[in-house]
Amino acid sequence: MKTKRKGKLQIKFLIGLIAMEIILSVSLGLLVSTTYRNNMENYYSDIAFNAATLISNIIDGDKITEYVNDFKAGYDEDADDEAKEEYLAAFRDKLKQDEYYEDVRLTLKSIRASLGLEYAYVVIPTEECQYYIWDGGEEDEEGICQFGDLEDYYGDGYTIMRGAFLNPGERTILITDDTGSADHDYGYLASAYVAILGSDGKSAGEACIDVSMDQINANIHMFVLLITLVIVAVSIVFVLAYFFFIKHSVLKPIQDLNRATSELVSHNMDKLSAFNVKVKTNDELETLCDSFNTMAFELQTYITNLTTMTAEKERISAELDVATGIQSSMLPCIFPAFPDRNEFDIYATMTPAKEVGGDFYDFFMVDNTHLAIVAADVSGKGVPAALFMVIGKTLIKDHTSPDCNLDKVFAVVNNLLCESNSEGMFITAYECVIDLVTGEVTFVNAGHEMPFVYRQGGDFTADTVKHSFVLAGMENVRYKMGTFTINEGDKIFQYTDGVTEATDANNQLYGMERLTAVLNSVKDKRPDEILPAVKTDIDKFVGDAPQFDDITMVCFEFKKKMQPTTEQNGENEQ
Repeated sequence: MKTKRKGKLQIKFLIGLIAMEIILSVSLGLLVSTTYRNNMENYYSDIAFNAATLISNIIDGDKITEYVNDFKAGYDEDADDEAKEEYLAAFRDKLKQDEYYEDVRLTLKSIRASLGLEYAYVVIPTEECQYYIWDGGEEDEEGICQFGDLEDYYGDGYTIMRGAFLNPGERTILITDDTGSADHDYGYLASAYVAILGSDGKSAGEACIDVSMDQINANIHMFVLLITLVIVAVSIVFVLAYFFFIKHSVLKPIQDLNRATSELVSHNMDKLSAFNVKVKTNDELETLCDSFNTMAFELQTYITNLTTMTAEKERISAELDVATGIQSSMLPCIFPAFPDRNEFDIYATMTPAKEVGGDFYDFFMVDNTHLAIVAADVSGKGVPAALFMVIGKTLIKDHTSPDCNLDKVFAVVNNLLCESNSEGMFITAYECVIDLVTGEVTFVNAGHEMPFVYRQGGDFTADTVKHSFVLAGMENVRYKMGTFTINEGDKIFQYTDGVTEATDANNQLYGMERLTAVLNSVKDKRPDEILPAVKTDIDKFVGDAPQFDDITMVCFEFKKKMQPTTEQNGENEQ
């Protein structure tokens, strides 16, 4: 078998130091460059905004409105393109003769040159495009615009420029960087827009200033290069010095400890107590080695105890397996339970939350014409509940007889359970006895869940008869017996609270509504089909959440009434 090669700790430590220095250098460079960029953007934005404010104060907004109105007065929308171009050229020549217009143009040109602005221009930002009034560029400059030129917005220009025009007085700045863009190449700009107001206080135009910030990128690149070189030089010296210090004060003791643990692995367990490693550093590493020596001694004791505990656990697990089998065999588990009887069908299941559970069910013939059904739940879980369950199940069955009413049966069983109930456990139980001749059902409910009764042609509904007190809760309790009648095709479904109180991962209860819905979705099926359908629906609801309580269900179907015997007829006549 090929041995996997393991890296040396000192190499990893050195790589870690180098990586840390690289990360520190990059982080510091990014932090400084970002701070520098933000500060310079604010600086150039102030220049642009101040220049735009200056221009807006110089220009008379009424003159802009006058120029636009004069132009529109002679402009024919229906003329051909050549006529429109001739009219626009003639109007521009007219403006060159206008003293005010030329003074503003020269002023824009002067402000642009003195402040080093990239662009200085005045526009009217319409819904569709920018309508040029003045441009402070040179006449032969590429991209110079004249009066009446239209230009589309790009980027966030529409929102920013229209916002400044419609809301005069707000500080409006736009930072753009379209260097190398296929559509535009204005560069890295800080743009400011200030509305030019007329005498009526409304925006007549907008002063626009663009300041180039391309030098910022060049300065940042130079700065990052310089700081990187300085950090690299300092880091090399620091890493080497710190590495040699760590190597002698930390790595060498760790290597000694590593060799010791490797030798420990190869030793037999009976030699652990004699194993020892010595490292003298007068710090936490020395404490670690002392702890290792103590661990080596205690490990042998722990392994010995663990071996004993594992054997004991396996023995207990085997005994629990046997107990699970015994408990399962105590409950009726062979179906059909009464293959020679065609008057009824019955089916039951129990799924314990632990190896053994506290729920139990039972059904048995009291005599030839009466069937008893029991469903019960012992408080608690595990072995104590299972033992108490055995006692309760046995007492209920032994005391159920044809000549004894169920209220008397539960009263006797309750007192017997109270006599030997030092642990304070109790049982909720429901027992009914069905007369297979008449369909009469007598029952008693000792604090148990409400059974569901299905009537032929109807739905499963819960029996809401008032409960009596639980079994083994206190002595001399009087239990109330009730009766109802079922007909051919009717069913009785009984269960424990593990069904309705099953919870999903969000601690939501399964509940009575879901149980009623699933029962009615399979109400026409046989008992051995109804119970698996309910369990499947519970499992789907619960999902991966653990099962905290036993789940027990019993379903009885009354298929047909039993014909009375001659002996029974005689008894009825008497």
